[in-house]
Amino acid sequence: MDIQYILRKLPHRYPFLLVDRVLEIDKNVRIKALKNVTINEPFFPGHFPARPVMPGVLMLEALAQAAALLSFESMDTEPGEDTVVYFVGIDGARFKRPVGPGDQLILEATIDRVKSGIYRYKTRASVDGALACEADLMCTMRKVS
Repeated sequence: MDIQYILRKLPHRYPFLLVDRVLEIDKNVRIKALKNVTINEPFFPGHFPARPVMPGVLMLEALAQAAALLSFESMDTEPGEDTVVYFVGIDGARFKRPVGPGDQLILEATIDRVKSGIYRYKTRASVDGALACEADLMCTMRKVS
């Protein structure tokens, strides 16, 4: 799944689109995606000038975007421009290593449960096989007007 496909599925755009490529996807089960972290990211000049570090909340957002791609693909739907995926919960978020310019962040999400329109995912992000971040994410899809 290349960037053109991702742009059709997600409403996010620069500077907030945080998934560059989908590496693997098993509908209704799991996704593995990639975020190339570059020095050109708009958050690095302020976070932090002497030691650029990707904010943890943006790693969680990247994981949520990968999870949203899994959900849209699993439902075999093309979301309209009026469809967004919102966080409804983040549990057990842990940050294990800093992520900086030049890193390739591997995003993995597995569907844990779907109930009443709420999706629960087990997620993890890693760099070179080392765990950077993990969390249980809960999201829902809504139409916006």
